[in-house]
Amino acid sequence: MGLLSDIRSPEDVRAMTPGQMPELAEEIRRFLVESVSRTGGHLGPNLGVVELTIAMHRIFDSPRDAIVFDTGHQAYVHKLLTGRQDFSELRKRGGMSGYPSRAESPHDVVENSHASTALSWADGIAKANQVRGKDDHVVAVIGDGALTGGMAWEALNNIAESRDRKLVVVVNDNGRSYSPTIGGLANHLDTLRTTSGYEAFLSWGTRALHRSGPPGRFAWRWLHGLKKGLKDVVAPQGLFEDLGIKYIGPVDGHDTEALERALGRAKAYGRPVIVHAITEKGRGYKPAEEDIADRFHAVGVIHPETGLPVAPSRFGWTKIFADEIVQIGRRRPDVVAITAAMLHPVGLAPFQEQFPERTFDVGIAEQHAVTSAAGMAFAGLHPVVAVYATFLNRAFDQVLMDVALHKAGVTFVLDRAGITGDDGASHNGMWDMAMLRIVPGLRLAAPRDETTLRAALRAAVDVDDAPTVVRYPKGAVGDDIPAVEELDGVDVVGRFSPAGSSGGATRRVLVVGVGSMAGCAMDTGAALAAHGVEITVAAPTWVLPVPENLVKLCGEHDLVVTLEDGVVDGGVGDMLAQRAGEQGIGTPQVHVGLPVAFLDHASRDHIVKAQRMTAADATRDALAALALL
Repeated sequence: MGLLSDIRSPEDVRAMTPGQMPELAEEIRRFLVESVSRTGGHLGPNLGVVELTIAMHRIFDSPRDAIVFDTGHQAYVHKLLTGRQDFSELRKRGGMSGYPSRAESPHDVVENSHASTALSWADGIAKANQVRGKDDHVVAVIGDGALTGGMAWEALNNIAESRDRKLVVVVNDNGRSYSPTIGGLANHLDTLRTTSGYEAFLSWGTRALHRSGPPGRFAWRWLHGLKKGLKDVVAPQGLFEDLGIKYIGPVDGHDTEALERALGRAKAYGRPVIVHAITEKGRGYKPAEEDIADRFHAVGVIHPETGLPVAPSRFGWTKIFADEIVQIGRRRPDVVAITAAMLHPVGLAPFQEQFPERTFDVGIAEQHAVTSAAGMAFAGLHPVVAVYATFLNRAFDQVLMDVALHKAGVTFVLDRAGITGDDGASHNGMWDMAMLRIVPGLRLAAPRDETTLRAALRAAVDVDDAPTVVRYPKGAVGDDIPAVEELDGVDVVGRFSPAGSSGGATRRVLVVGVGSMAGCAMDTGAALAAHGVEITVAAPTWVLPVPENLVKLCGEHDLVVTLEDGVVDGGVGDMLAQRAGEQGIGTPQVHVGLPVAFLDHASRDHIVKAQRMTAADATRDALAALALL
């Protein structure tokens, strides 16, 4: 049966003997590889925190002691130790979330999978515990990658003042976020992780001097008074202790006994403590250990023996961007690339290989990335900032006040825009169009296929006096949808004549497909034509600001149907209706898209069906609207 199958709660973990921990860790790694290889998910981060998570649950009493995971993609082991061992539907509708989820367990605290937030959460919980007179501990687990985010240091600045609060910060230091961690902090942690002498010296000194009787104990008290200087000589860790926070480590993050000793000392201290654990991402799984790109940070369905994908991925949007930005870079020496710890996921690795001096990975620091880009634009460059769409939310103020206000020529490339599905509420890139529509001077493109994506990128970097945005979804790219007519900013991609006759005047409907919804718009148009409706299907690449010719088309039809993979309220359809109304065009409109709501994890296809965004749904809504005219 094994040890893992007997675990229903952390109490069962604490009841085991120290000698059983290596066997339990090995079982967990086998389980993770076997399970995640069938479903896909974040494999590498979880293989790296097996012993660390075991040790935390043996020392602290969750959920009384709150354990907060930064980002949360390393919480699979935590789920196993808190009684959740059915991974068969991981990241699927109705199955287990790929991140902590309060709906699943009282042991889960933070569902937001955006990085660098855990320390602020922990600070808030610890303050609340103090105000309410609770004696509980708070544990925040944060990776070295997430420590590159400025919000983490804002929190540390406040935690340093929390001298009587029981807060333990566990730095899970594997030298990586998605890819190897960069910057000054990474260099400092590298010094710490390669200097193991201090803790060994401290343990030896304690034993040796205390064995020598009263003189030795007096000498040790004197030496302990000089511990700051001693630490700086043997292990330069002043970065943390200068903040006023006790530091323990570095500790071998794969030695459960050493981790338990360190965490036990931190718990007994009763004040804010940093425990620095050195871990290895992908630990114990050879394909992950040999993957120099991201150590199997996130995988699809793979063969567990080899780590190779079961079905090779189709050519996707990210690969098209990766190819086109290199071509642009060859023509334009002023074009530079910026990303926030996501060089490989957003497709900038080929650009870095070609132009290493023109590629800047700033760490998990989206705000800094955007304002730094504004500075580069001022100095004569054209920066291309590539991030996931959901992460641009974190830098909205910088887009508005540092880029747009200063009319900076910065291009934002938003990968994973729209519905991403499997990773849940915080990863759906559904807010961008509604959010960015209020930025003065900003132009936004939503290409529908490979040809329009390449053209949009070229056009975007040619704009040097305002921000431009190019957004596209996750996944494979469909066949090109060519324009049958171009109306100065609006591509008409289909015209459908009505089938049959209703005996009266033929109704005319304009169907507008935004970006990846262009194919659905074509299907909707064909279906409506079968009901005796004359159809025009438009798929404008540049949707913000709304093209004037698209507004004009509204006045030439009896009904407008818009389809977009962003939120409907405040989206492109809403703006089109507003602009039409301003010009006295009162054509009724039907808007198909996402609600202002947080969407549970599920496949993209399921979300599209659940939110009534299919061609069949749009057709029914359009026919119902026509019946009321």
